[in-house]
Amino acid sequence: MTEEKKDTGPQARSTSVVSIAILCSRVLGLVRDQLLNGLFGSAFAGIFTAAFRTPNMLRDLFAEGALSTAFVTTFSKKIKNEGDEAAWVLGRKMLSLAACFMTLVAIAGVVLAPWLFRLLTPGLSEEAKVLGTWLAQIMYPFIAIVSVTALVMGMLNSKKVFFIPAVASAFFNLGCIVGGVALAWFIDPGFRAGEITEKGLTGFAIGTLIGGVLQLLVQLPSLRRVGFRFGLDFGWKDSGVSDVLRLMWPSMLAASGTQISVLLNSIFASYTPGKESSLAWLANAQRLQQLPLGLFGVAVATVTLPMLSRLATEGMSPAFRNALAKGLRLVLFLTLPCAVGLSILAQPIISILFEHGKFTAHDVAMTAGPLQAYAFGLVFYSAIKVLQPAFYTIDKRFIPLMISIGVILLNLALNYTTVFILGWDHTALAWATAVGLAANFTTLYLCMRKFAHGLETKSLLLTLSKLITGSALMAAVCVGAQMTILTGWDQMNFITRTGTLSLTIAVAAFVYFFVTQMLRVQEAGEFMGILSKRFRPKS
Repeated sequence: MTEEKKDTGPQARSTSVVSIAILCSRVLGLVRDQLLNGLFGSAFAGIFTAAFRTPNMLRDLFAEGALSTAFVTTFSKKIKNEGDEAAWVLGRKMLSLAACFMTLVAIAGVVLAPWLFRLLTPGLSEEAKVLGTWLAQIMYPFIAIVSVTALVMGMLNSKKVFFIPAVASAFFNLGCIVGGVALAWFIDPGFRAGEITEKGLTGFAIGTLIGGVLQLLVQLPSLRRVGFRFGLDFGWKDSGVSDVLRLMWPSMLAASGTQISVLLNSIFASYTPGKESSLAWLANAQRLQQLPLGLFGVAVATVTLPMLSRLATEGMSPAFRNALAKGLRLVLFLTLPCAVGLSILAQPIISILFEHGKFTAHDVAMTAGPLQAYAFGLVFYSAIKVLQPAFYTIDKRFIPLMISIGVILLNLALNYTTVFILGWDHTALAWATAVGLAANFTTLYLCMRKFAHGLETKSLLLTLSKLITGSALMAAVCVGAQMTILTGWDQMNFITRTGTLSLTIAVAAFVYFFVTQMLRVQEAGEFMGILSKRFRPKS
């Protein structure tokens, strides 16, 4: 018991540090989307989203997916078995390889953009396709930048430096916002005159490249401080490089299940009644899902993966099972109340955040349905972020791959059925994604439980029952608020809306944390302990 507390405390503390850093990034990402929707309207925001879809998908796969997972796994083992210098050599080789290869991918993306954009949005108008192609060509070089950034993040995380890599994403969004607005003002005469047109989208497209460069640059001083020395190394016929690539390609295919589902959503959404606007409605709902996902799911995974990689060198030990089970319990504790809150309070939350400028009340209503679906999938998605990389640390990389292929086929069948046979709108696509996430996690968990000879399932179910109790009481607070202080929402001004919604969320969160503490949920005690230490006055 003493050892368990010793291990889990730092895990929770590191998660809190990463969560705070990621919060800054996600909030700025939300501001970026608010600007796009408010300035240009949902239709043009949808075209921009579709243009950034492929570069952003590869960002998720690399920065938070395949390359990062495979590299951190190999790099952490290299540090433990051969020392820092051998690990730095591997880092230089992988940086050189990623920079060269992904530059070629970026060039290919620019050349092939006219066909790729049309392939991913076949139902849009010709004017929308022309604009989207132009924006995509501007943003494709982002792929090369983010691949290098992913490796830098991986090296820092392996050296137990979590805050700087996490907060670096905030600099990406800051570059997008400041650079995007400044360049839009310069490029679009209407922007300067207060009559904004789609020309300003070019400025925001260039802003993504500025943000990508800032995200990389802000991490380089920290990397140098932990001992890395920069330089090109083209000795790619190396066992370490081979190990990374061997882990990476099945990892990429497995992690791409969710990303391919998003691409499928784009294709099918272009045939729904909302057309371009449907793309923005889905993207905005997903942005709100990404806030707690990045804040908690990615944060827990970021801290847990290097730990699992080191423990895996000792075989399937009790310490490995404990660390993984702890990560799952922690992510459930943090994301379950977020899912409940987003689902019940979807419409007022979207209204507060997005109902400005050219984003109308109709857009709010059309975004609320997908958000409720994505909220259901949030808990599963967050748990997958923790569970899926664990398969690569124990060299069972093909299991997530096969499961991912099955999930892609399931999503394809659901999307086709709901859009072309049943004629449903874009909300059905979000529910198809959520169902796929639930199937993905369930299968992964059952497989890992078999390989790990148990995964503290009894403890997980006991914790889950307590969390459901806390979430149910929290849901009662939210429903009660809808029937009282949130009635007459349309007649409230912005300040009154913000005040009443904030009060509802604060009371609901207090009830959840209070109940889970009373029920002796270990993660609740750790979380509240961290908060009390952070905000306790220093003597």
